[in-house]
Amino acid sequence: MSVRILDEAVLAKIIGNTGDLRRPLMFVNATIHTLDPVIGDLPAADLLLGGDVIVGVGPGLHTAAEDDGAIVVDCTGLTIVPAIVDGVAVAGLRARPADRVGTLTPGNPASFAVIAGRAPGASALEMIVWRPEQAVAIVVDGEVALFNGRRLTPAPAEPDLRLRSIQSPYLGMWIDETGFVHQELTADGRYDETRGGRPHAYQGSFWIDGDRIVYRDDLGFWAYGVFTDGVLHHAGYTFHRQ
Repeated sequence: MSVRILDEAVLAKIIGNTGDLRRPLMFVNATIHTLDPVIGDLPAADLLLGGDVIVGVGPGLHTAAEDDGAIVVDCTGLTIVPAIVDGVAVAGLRARPADRVGTLTPGNPASFAVIAGRAPGASALEMIVWRPEQAVAIVVDGEVALFNGRRLTPAPAEPDLRLRSIQSPYLGMWIDETGFVHQELTADGRYDETRGGRPHAYQGSFWIDGDRIVYRDDLGFWAYGVFTDGVLHHAGYTFHRQ
């Protein structure tokens, strides 16, 4: 989807804003749902970025935009919400502001979405979760990744985890310390688990990425494990390869 809501002339300034002396970015006159239990919701407010972090939020920041040499993005009639939501922080259960990940709190990563209209907090969050294609802009760690509905950054390449799995040094038979569980990882990306002498208790596919293994059982459930110093830790069991 392509929507022309933000000033395209500002985009050229943002794209050219590179190097060690980058100008700060300021999104002004938006309804901002910070999800910070102390700061709360802010109508007609501004969000100031310094590199990849938020350095200020609230009304009146735009009065110093010229002094700071900021690139100003006019968000009149728009809403800003965090791109990453921390439900624990929203519930007010994180005492220290530094621990409130996923809130638009000064000092936190500058990752947020700009959406059309002045939507209530819950509606705005639902839109960005369920209909992200309707976002006007998305900023990730201070970098504008989406502007007027257009992607500005390349889509991330999906790692070929299947190839990594079949070439992994972790293939083979793994037996837990009690001898109860035997798990075989084979080069076709499949696992076969024997439990208490019962063959084929669980079977399915696996993917290995670095030292992490993810399982998808043929029954439909997902699980994971971690390889540490040649030992596999999975579902409360400790496995050694035979």
